[in-house]
This record gives sequence, structure tokens and C-alpha cells, in this order.
Amino acid sequence: MQAARELFYRDGINAVSVDAIAAAAGTNKMTLYRHFSSRDELIAAYLEQLAAEGEGVWEEARAAHPGDPQAQLRYLMRRVSQFAAESTGRGCALANAAVELAERKHPARKVVEAHKRRQCERLIALCREAGYAEPSRIAEELFLLVEGARVSLQSVGREGPGARLYALAEGLLAAAPKRKKLKTA
Repeated sequence: MQAARELFYRDGINAVSVDAIAAAAGTNKMTLYRHFSSRDELIAAYLEQLAAEGEGVWEEARAAHPGDPQAQLRYLMRRVSQFAAESTGRGCALANAAVELAERKHPARKVVEAHKRRQCERLIALCREAGYAEPSRIAEELFLLVEGARVSLQSVGREGPGARLYALAEGLLAAAPKRKKLKTA
């Protein structure tokens, strides 16, 4: 899996053969096919692993700032900004896979779509918890900023617009209206 992960990310999914993965892993194709019934299954497993790591960041945010959804949002935006600053220039592996895997029914494409939907839904829930008046709108704007920053790494590099992600996210959060608090008797 590690060899596939490195090759898929560096060279792109469509450019990497099972032979190349086997060679990089120091094994043979038969061994790979004992673990994965097809190349598509291997690609899906690779993306599931990345999606699980992405889910872990949400848990880190909750652990770092329990009960403080506003701080959790900022934590998440800082982490994405850090990814953009430290990236090798290929950007988000899941977004790259969505571009490469045009076939909607591809099992790996389904992994990407489910993960991205989950990320957006979690952002909406967190924006709601943070008290924003329009949680769906602000979450979708943040989601687009994050996706745009990650994808722009491919075309314009680390010094491009992705370098300003945190500042842009902070501006969005600061300008977004909050729900009015009800007065209690």
C-alpha cells in the first residue's frame, strides 16, 4: 500500500501500473492480487486510507478545542493552510483522483465523492454549532476555499492563492453573521 500511495500521488493514478507498484514494493503482481482483487480495488483502498487520515484531523480539532466549535473551525483552517505551505506541489490526492477518474461508477471515485460530501456536511454542522446564521452558506464558502487552495497547488504552487487560505478563511468567518441569541427570562 505504501508503494502504491507514493507512486499514485507522485505520478498520478492513471500513469501507474500494477507492475510499477509491485516493483516499488519489492514484490510481484500475484502478491498484489492476493491482497486486492483488482487495480481499481487497490486505488479505492489507497483513497480510503487518505480519507481516514482526513477524518482524523476532525478528531484532532475536537480534542484540541473541546466544546469550542469556533476554535475547531480555525484549527481546521490552520491545518489546511499548513498542508498548503508544506505541500510538494501535487495538492490534494483525493481531488487529483476525482479529476483522473472520470468514470462516475469507478469504486475509487465513489470513495472521493463520499469523503468530500462528508467533509462539507461536517463543516455545515460545525458552522451551525458555532452559531452562524447561515451555516450552509459559510461552510460551503469555506469548503470552496479549502478545495481551491489544495487544487491551486498543482497549477501555481505554494506561493499562489493557497498561501492566503487562513487569512481568507478568517475574513469569511469574521464577516459571517451569527444567529441572534434569544433572551431568557
